[in-house]
Amino acid sequence: MKFRRATTEDVPFIVKMIADDKLAAKREDYREPLPKNYLKAFENITSDPNQELIVVEADHGKVIGTLQLSFIQYLTYQGGIRAQIEAVRIHKKFRGKGVGTEMFEWAIKRAQERKAHVLQLTTDKQRPEAIKFYLDLGFVDSHEGMKIHFKL
Repeated sequence: MKFRRATTEDVPFIVKMIADDKLAAKREDYREPLPKNYLKAFENITSDPNQELIVVEADHGKVIGTLQLSFIQYLTYQGGIRAQIEAVRIHKKFRGKGVGTEMFEWAIKRAQERKAHVLQLTTDKQRPEAIKFYLDLGFVDSHEGMKIHFKL
């Protein structure tokens, strides 16, 4: 597998993978042509040196996965860097084949390269399989996450 930064040409396929999920299907708007807000978001992500939108290519060159790493500088932990992993998706034909494990091994290594002291993630409590997967990878459910959703 090959890990690389996403390009504009990858955006429709990334959004399609993100939307191909029972929870995300309720909030995403994948269609052709792709709504412009996704391309604007991609421009914002790629212009920020603390954001890395990654795609994973199989040996045949097709994109089979994606993830986003955010590197957050803050004052606690003596001015530490926190890595946040989001929007992890694997094309449905490749799930259950070890791709997710390889993606997380890559992300852990990348966070360490960027001198992050922690790699964190959030997942919906309605995703018990994902929670088990993250626990099996060594993540610890050490904190309680909370959100407020705003109507736009």
